[in-house]
Amino acid sequence: MDDLWSITTLLLQVWFSVMIGLIMIPAMFGLSLGVTSVYIQILVKILEWATLRIQRGHRDRPTLPVPAPLPNGEEGGSMEQEMGELRRYRTQSISRGEFALSDSFYFYRKGLESIVDDQVTQRFSSEELVSWNLLTRTNHNFHYISLRLTIIWGLGVIIRYCVLFPLRITLAIIGISWLVIGTTLVGFLPNRRVKNWLSELVHLMCYRICARGLSATIQYHNKNNKPQKGGICVANHTSPIDIVILANDGCYAMVGQSHSGLMGVIQRSMVRSCPHVWFERSEMRDRHAVTSRLRAHVAAKRNLPILIFPEGTCINNTSVMMFKKGSFEIGGTIYPVAIKYDPRFGDAFWNSAKYNMVSYLLRMMTSWAIVVNVWYLPPMTRQEGEDATKFANRVKSAIAHQGGLLDMAWDGSLKRDKVKEEFKEHQQKMYSSMVVGTKKTG
Repeated sequence: MDDLWSITTLLLQVWFSVMIGLIMIPAMFGLSLGVTSVYIQILVKILEWATLRIQRGHRDRPTLPVPAPLPNGEEGGSMEQEMGELRRYRTQSISRGEFALSDSFYFYRKGLESIVDDQVTQRFSSEELVSWNLLTRTNHNFHYISLRLTIIWGLGVIIRYCVLFPLRITLAIIGISWLVIGTTLVGFLPNRRVKNWLSELVHLMCYRICARGLSATIQYHNKNNKPQKGGICVANHTSPIDIVILANDGCYAMVGQSHSGLMGVIQRSMVRSCPHVWFERSEMRDRHAVTSRLRAHVAAKRNLPILIFPEGTCINNTSVMMFKKGSFEIGGTIYPVAIKYDPRFGDAFWNSAKYNMVSYLLRMMTSWAIVVNVWYLPPMTRQEGEDATKFANRVKSAIAHQGGLLDMAWDGSLKRDKVKEEFKEHQQKMYSSMVVGTKKTG
């Protein structure tokens, strides 16, 4: 029994020595020993080999004939043109200004097309991969592909859950604990430059430790465009870890709702050392109060740049959806940032309708790695005569173009809310003008 205890103690000592000496200390000072880079290169080779095996397996299988497209599957014209095509098949002639029962088939067809090829709800599900990345969550039929792939997958499960996961959860606990303790202690210092310097140092160290806890490999581009103090940093939003990714390279003032529990403890400790902007639930509904507090923060040029995700929800790493105009009514300089994750190593998208925060973090910590590119875009300001909506769209387009993402005009709130009534009324008015309006002129 004593020998078992001695072996356990020795293993724990070696575990923490390696973790502190090879991971934590280099991470705290922004250094890298190159271990993660080698790990990523090995993963790339394995995934390329797996892709070739899958392609070879597909070639050896009999393929099913692809059904021919439907005769009416091509893109349709306007509402009036498509309804005219439907009316031509009726034996009884109908004047253009009259209602025809066959008109309803146009709306049935459009409804079915919207369900089959919905461009909005597709952005709230995981990004589709070209090939399997040896994670069960992206291919539940792995054992039908290849025996060798199944063996590799089994070894990957052991590595991810028995080696990487304990290491990552330990680093995350240490990083969060040090964030709470460090910011609380710094908060007792008087408001001087030393306090601000120590606060930024503590935040950077903690976020870098947490980033190592995700095996994050981050490439920052155009660092000369990094957000400056007194500005507003806006970025596309894929995951809660977007904050960790950005704060790994610089400090930001966070904006959000005050919480209770563990999150509340973290928020209260952080605001002691740094002027983060936390709102009570009642204040979040008061748009004027929110805007006033953010303007006051931006007006103080010594304050850290505010970090805002104008989409208001997480999108699946393929698109950028509508930016809320409130962030662009504050004034000041906007620093756009584009974030793009590499889905081959793990799905960073948080589908909050499917997974709670604990389940999501478990998936992140048992993925292969988090590989991401971050582009700092040139600062942008509101042009003369440009309203907040147009400014928001201009910034959104720049982020989408740089990140290789689709630029979509739809509101991300459709993830939870129903379609607005004005969208329905628009279709009703179009049909009404076609029938009633034509009848008046006929």
